[in-house]
Amino acid sequence: MIDWSTLHDVYGSAAAIPALLERAADRDQDAIDRLCGRLCHQGTISSASIAALPQLADIAENTVSGDWALDLAGAIAGGLLQDHHGADEEVARQEPTLARLRDLATARLAPGQDPRTYLGLLQAILAFDRQPLWAETLDDFTDSFYTTACPHCRAAVTIAIGEYGCYSSIRDWDLGDVQRIPLRPATADALTGVGTMLHELAERDGQTRLAWGLTHLFGQAECPGCESIFGIASEYEAANAPSPWDFARRHTTDTP
Repeated sequence: MIDWSTLHDVYGSAAAIPALLERAADRDQDAIDRLCGRLCHQGTISSASIAALPQLADIAENTVSGDWALDLAGAIAGGLLQDHHGADEEVARQEPTLARLRDLATARLAPGQDPRTYLGLLQAILAFDRQPLWAETLDDFTDSFYTTACPHCRAAVTIAIGEYGCYSSIRDWDLGDVQRIPLRPATADALTGVGTMLHELAERDGQTRLAWGLTHLFGQAECPGCESIFGIASEYEAANAPSPWDFARRHTTDTP
């Protein structure tokens, strides 16, 4: 039994959270809005956010009214790798809940789904998989830009994937993207890791633009400065991803 009075949400005491969860489960929009604000405000989470995950999973099992709970749980999961949440032991206990939430999000994927809804589910899956970088930056590739350093000459290279083209370039303040060079998309059988998982799901469910964009994101680019070739996703991830955070190992290591 959770003693919510001993926990805090983003704004203070979490004593009101149980009543809000009960009302939100009955589709009270005001309660849903207040929960979202108190449990995950602009990426900030708290002890109450972590404690609420099992109840959010229970609500999310209702496929008629539980989408908001799955979205909120995904947002909370995206904040779990922050070193400063101060609840490593509690997060470690939530491993089964995170796996359950991932299964719920995966089960929601369906052929012909609205692309925005589909993308949101993929982002939640990535968050539950402890991949917050891709959960935050995966886009619909309508007009997507990524910036990463060339691993050879360290030039800042802009990567464009979308309706404006698929290219690497050097971004100039006055001239825009100059020295544009076409990207080298990966073939489906050359994808690995998270790229394979995302592409297979997108292909399976007819999300053609998403699948097309993923082959470019997980493909290669040529540096306009030194003409070297590098993997786009791998370099972007190396520069931007948080350090891996093994909650169970951290707890064991920190225990006297």
